[in-house]
Amino acid sequence: MARIAGIDLPPNKRLWVGLTAIYGIGQPRARSLCSKAQVEEVKKIKDLTEDEVTRLRAAIESEGRVEGDLRKEIQMNVRRLIEIQCYRGIRHRRNLPVRGQRTHTNARTRKGPRRGAVATKKKVLGKKG
Repeated sequence: MARIAGIDLPPNKRLWVGLTAIYGIGQPRARSLCSKAQVEEVKKIKDLTEDEVTRLRAAIESEGRVEGDLRKEIQMNVRRLIEIQCYRGIRHRRNLPVRGQRTHTNARTRKGPRRGAVATKKKVLGKKG
């Protein structure tokens, strides 16, 4: 089983698909990493040799941040926006869409489930009888 960047890659998938299990690597970057490491991208992960895994690991480390480092950087960027209280930071703090989408309707993924109108009972003013 190949373990790259702290992630166990799925053994029965092709290499370029399996690399997308690593946070920060999408399909185009996975294909370019395969060509950079000189490994066939259509090869199954379970069929990789130790030398190929080592070359892939080196290629990923030389390309840039993935997994924990990338998550930490993104989190720090969002925290900075919140601290300086810019518009985007305020939207992040309120859990609203950040990139200009409409919120009058839609935006349910970001805002969460609808909170329905709360019905209140009217009190009876005096006793009869």
